[in-house]
Amino acid sequence: MNDTRSNILDQALTLFATKGYDAVGVQQVVDAAGVTKPTLYHYFGSKQGLFETLVEERSKPLYDSIREASAYAGNLNMNITRLLKTCFAFATAEPLFYRLLLSTWFAPPSSEYWPVVKRIQERQYRVISEMFRLAVKDHGNMRGRHHRYAVSLRGMIDTYIGLGLQGHLSLADDVLVYQAVHQFMHGIFS
Repeated sequence: MNDTRSNILDQALTLFATKGYDAVGVQQVVDAAGVTKPTLYHYFGSKQGLFETLVEERSKPLYDSIREASAYAGNLNMNITRLLKTCFAFATAEPLFYRLLLSTWFAPPSSEYWPVVKRIQERQYRVISEMFRLAVKDHGNMRGRHHRYAVSLRGMIDTYIGLGLQGHLSLADDVLVYQAVHQFMHGIFS
């Protein structure tokens, strides 16, 4: 990947994650990256294009990992454990990017960046929802609830990640993963 392009993306990530998308102007990004506005516009077209490229490219490895961890193999407990570990590991490796995702998940739908955030969310929810839909053959009491389970599980995962990013718990704690999976599974089967 082009070093200038990568540098602009890295600087934008730092600024968007620490200050918020709306608080960052193009001038701040180009100053941090040591480039000119025309250079940024050449690669991304606009601030919105920069954000979209950043989120689409950086979320792809997370999506691929979520898709792999969610591939139902007859053991829902194992899938959910893999999913938590996958998301926790990604957030630990990419804390700035995950913080950016968390800060934009609940953006007003009228915000200029909401469409890209919505696409990312929908992709992730689809694969997790599919895991629960396939698990119905083994757990009939879940029938018709797969989307709600996907939303609830992602909410739980993101809450733990938010607490981890704030330093309140360790995302590398296997006991935490076990307890979170147990708590979620108990809710499904009760």
